[in-house]
Amino acid sequence: MSHVRRIALLVFVALAAAMPPSGFAQDSTTLQITVQNRQFSPAQLQAPAGKPIVIIVKNNDAAAVEFESVSLRVEKIIPAKSQGSVRVRALSPGRYEFFDDFHQSTRGALIVQ
Repeated sequence: MSHVRRIALLVFVALAAAMPPSGFAQDSTTLQITVQNRQFSPAQLQAPAGKPIVIIVKNNDAAAVEFESVSLRVEKIIPAKSQGSVRVRALSPGRYEFFDDFHQSTRGALIVQ
């Protein structure tokens, strides 16, 4: 094998190892939440423990929101009139608070059981 091919193979292996598992979406729980009039609906989400979670955030407001949670270790800006997804690692049972960092009174929680 030539030197160039070996380098290409090493780069490919390194990139493949750095990518999240393809089963993330298949093995995860998908939840949906809407932001409208600076409120989360529903304000409380529920998910099973021990499974990755994908939260689809639909922003119906005319201003961007920043979905953020210190305990979930996530933050994502969702532009006005659009949606985005937030991936969360598998969690232990508990209550995990989230908020809109642009509008601090907009708050919600993820309950993991």
